[in-house]
Amino acid sequence: MQNNPNTTLITPTAPVATATHGGRAKCLQRLVRLDLPVPRTVALSFEAVHEIAEGRLPDIEAILNQFDASALLCVRPSSEDPDWGGPGAVLNIGMNDARYVELSDKMGAEAAAALYLRFVHNFAIHVARLDPDVFDDIEESGREGLRLALRAYEEETDESFPQDRGEQLSAVLRSMARAWEGTSARLLRQAKGAPADAGLGLVVQEMIPGVGQGECGSGVLQLVDPVTGQPQITGRYLSQSQGRDALGEGVAALYLEKDPRGRSLEEVAPEAFAALKDHAALMRRKLREEMQVEFVIENGHVHILDGVRVPRSARAAVRIAVRLAEDGIIPPQEAVMRVDPHSLNELLHRQVHPDAKRDVLTTGIAASPGAATGKIVFTSAEAQASAARGEACILVRSETAPEDVRGMHAAVAVLTEKGGMTSHAAVIGRGMGLPCIVGASEMRFQTKKEHLVAPDGRVFKAGDVLTIDGTSGQVLAGEPEMLEAALDDCFQTLMRWADAERDIGIRANADTPADAQVARNFDAQGIGLCRTEHMFFEPGRLTVMREMIFAQTSSGRAAVLARLLPMQREDFVQLFRIMEGQPVCIRLFDPPLHEFLPTTRSGQRELAEALGLPVSDVERRVAAMREYNPMLGLRGVRLGVTVPEIYDMQARAIFEATLEASEEGAPVVPEVMIPLVSAKREVELVKARIDAVASAVSSERGKTFDYRLGVMVETPRACLRADEIAPHTAFLSFGTNDLTQMTYGLSRDDAGRFMSAYVQQGVFAEDPFHVLDADGVGELLKLGAERGRQAKPGLTLSVCGEHGGNPESIGICRALGFDYVSCSPFRVPVARLSAAQLAISAKLGG
Repeated sequence: MQNNPNTTLITPTAPVATATHGGRAKCLQRLVRLDLPVPRTVALSFEAVHEIAEGRLPDIEAILNQFDASALLCVRPSSEDPDWGGPGAVLNIGMNDARYVELSDKMGAEAAAALYLRFVHNFAIHVARLDPDVFDDIEESGREGLRLALRAYEEETDESFPQDRGEQLSAVLRSMARAWEGTSARLLRQAKGAPADAGLGLVVQEMIPGVGQGECGSGVLQLVDPVTGQPQITGRYLSQSQGRDALGEGVAALYLEKDPRGRSLEEVAPEAFAALKDHAALMRRKLREEMQVEFVIENGHVHILDGVRVPRSARAAVRIAVRLAEDGIIPPQEAVMRVDPHSLNELLHRQVHPDAKRDVLTTGIAASPGAATGKIVFTSAEAQASAARGEACILVRSETAPEDVRGMHAAVAVLTEKGGMTSHAAVIGRGMGLPCIVGASEMRFQTKKEHLVAPDGRVFKAGDVLTIDGTSGQVLAGEPEMLEAALDDCFQTLMRWADAERDIGIRANADTPADAQVARNFDAQGIGLCRTEHMFFEPGRLTVMREMIFAQTSSGRAAVLARLLPMQREDFVQLFRIMEGQPVCIRLFDPPLHEFLPTTRSGQRELAEALGLPVSDVERRVAAMREYNPMLGLRGVRLGVTVPEIYDMQARAIFEATLEASEEGAPVVPEVMIPLVSAKREVELVKARIDAVASAVSSERGKTFDYRLGVMVETPRACLRADEIAPHTAFLSFGTNDLTQMTYGLSRDDAGRFMSAYVQQGVFAEDPFHVLDADGVGELLKLGAERGRQAKPGLTLSVCGEHGGNPESIGICRALGFDYVSCSPFRVPVARLSAAQLAISAKLGG
């Protein structure tokens, strides 16, 4: 038995491994090695369980011979990963009429009847596959309940309840093995990330009843709070109980430590409590992990049934990892590797409390993490009015547009009917740290009536309260309990350890001084993308932009733009000062001009009045600027070539701000980025004008300054012709949002409508706007990087699309030798930790 790899008694040297027998079996062996009081246990391997499912049982007699003839047994699942689940444990195997009589004399008839009755119920439902309602009419407990349950079993199966321990065990093993290999169980665990052929081990363990004379019972104990990670003895204990009864709803469980609210295990069984604490501390130290101890007390003596990793929130995971490292149990590098970068979002934003009840109305795309509660508003103006009154509001739109940015700033969360991970609402929401759900298409958005209709028919009007959980994508009715953001000392320590390991730079995408300050607070190494167009949607600037659009001549446009120059200059001065000498990469104007024009007749009448023009002239100009596909039309560098006055004004504002900000601190070296380039000649034309502006500013001010000119690579052609473009630039920054859109021929704003169906059916492994496509878009990045650096060694390479904050995408950039990635400010910690884990894995050969 001890040397049998498939059916083995768990001893310190038995051939047991997680990959062959599952995590529970391996953990029990570790506990045995620590000389903890673990009941005798036999482990069945994945192979043995598979054989059982196909009808070939192991030597049952050999298994039973490992236990005392009078011992009751239990069988528990042991999968490779506990998150993959498995069939429920079956307790009290070996209970029969004769054993019931013996135990009645030993522990009392009622306690013995409770053990037998529990086994009859479990066996009937999970092994014999009877409907649970067979026992619905049995209201009695104890001996009478047992008698009625045995009669019900006989009537339903036409046979007596099995009395032989070997027969019982065989039936339980068959049932659990077949349950694991059933279709529904396979699909369920695959949904949790398990491979299709994941195996199941089983452990057969001697039962410690948990009921009887003296202090008996069962419970769980851990040394930390699973929500906060703070050192605190938590768990529950229930006298006269088995398994995980103590965790049941509404049971009269005892506290563990002395507590003014009620009786505790420490008072009832002080020696057992002290032993439990010692065992848990030993497990933490030797297993190098915070463990949840599942235990049974028998007449005051402690038995350890199992030890599992403490379930934990993101904030607890960080604190646990850091404390283990600070206590010298694990090295700092391992602490960095133990925290899931995706989970950091829970620390950076408020979240719905894990224990809160959720009234879920629908689920959309979780576009920006965090949770917020507020009253529904349907327009940006209403959001601003609500904020002025000090009322939290949620902005509900079919989809957002640039003119909604002020309303988004005023709201605590955003909900849209349309859009995907790179839609306007998603990108701006992530940049602002604003909880956001997009693509909630199962709800009906009746924005004109100011109604929202949930899938279940409930109607929500303006002023009704909703909660947006941008982490899960759930829209909730009402106001559940919240958990506040937690950027504590442990978080800062983990980030410091991460920065010591990573070998790729992390910058932030920041469009406003507020964004830049968040980036600075999160220790971004500069700004990798400043989208200047968002600055033009301020009410005072929007009218000037519209006036520029209606100007008929180059000089007329320049004269109007001169009024915007001081505003732009002040924007850049603030950014430079906040970043304190760190690099700031400013993208020149990118969007099509029609976005600045009103689309409604009332808006066009107001514009005509403001500009002193006939309404017909405004209508004609709006119609003339309309494009069939504006994202592929007159925007980006194409505007810079055909309407060069905009870039002239922006370049002057950047360079004048450079000189002003440099007067008070370290010299500023701005990075000027030309968007949407496809051809070398575009760069030559724009570069010539920008260089001319730089010379003019230097001459006027009598001061010199340095700047770097680069290109935002967003078109496949720019990747393919990078060798021609690179000699004219200091850097290439790949804008992977648009590059993905153009590579796939997918609208990034509309793909959310069908993307989940594509992923579910295996067309795409992941949403390519969420996780960078390594095969297609990644190949273009590789070509662009190689050809660019062949033409200009030392060329700076980066990614500034939303993929810059995605751990999997950072891995692609790092492998290609990119210098840095840039992402939304609130994703900077995620990127820093991801980059560190990639570097550590590379050192370990992973």
